[in-house]
Amino acid sequence: MSVKGHASAKLDLRETTAKRGTMTSLQMVLREASCPCCSDLLNGKFDRRLFVRAVAIGGATLAIAPYLALAAEGNYEAMVLSCIDPRMQEPVHKYTVDQNLTGKFSQFVIAGASIGVVTPAFKDWHQAFWDNLGTSIQLHHIKKVIAIDHRDCGAARIAYGEAKVANPQVETETHKAALAEFRKQVGQRHPRLGVETGLMALDGKMEMFS
Repeated sequence: MSVKGHASAKLDLRETTAKRGTMTSLQMVLREASCPCCSDLLNGKFDRRLFVRAVAIGGATLAIAPYLALAAEGNYEAMVLSCIDPRMQEPVHKYTVDQNLTGKFSQFVIAGASIGVVTPAFKDWHQAFWDNLGTSIQLHHIKKVIAIDHRDCGAARIAYGEAKVANPQVETETHKAALAEFRKQVGQRHPRLGVETGLMALDGKMEMFS
């Protein structure tokens, strides 16, 4: 073979090797980027059993889709009304756990809890709560609403003034009045709905009012 022919053969060998390397890399990428059944198809293979299994899985997913879509509806226990105060998030959560309400309640969080729903100082917020309560009744078929006010509430100071929360006794009476008004309004709007109301200390201890 001539020198020219030998050089040409080397060039062809390098090009062939490069092409093989590129194809091998591409196949590896395709295998890694795809699921087991799809990778066989991408590699030029076809397994009827894998294909049938893939179709079956897809069909099953479509079959349960209506049930997934309806998961937001159901028969639940309650709506819990609580305050936005960050200190109260964990105590309220613990209370719902202790009451065996995990996964069984909807929740509405607003400054002051019942105070945010019934006092004139926050009148622009009121309808949002009643609309949400009505929606929870319609979707979740709840049996009751639980309103949880709390001590040392900044919203209570805004709504009523410092004098109305000046000491524990006065503070208690202020919240009792707001919660009583809340129970009254719920009864007027939804007479078949149960109402539970309480005042929570910062440590999570609850004082229930009826």
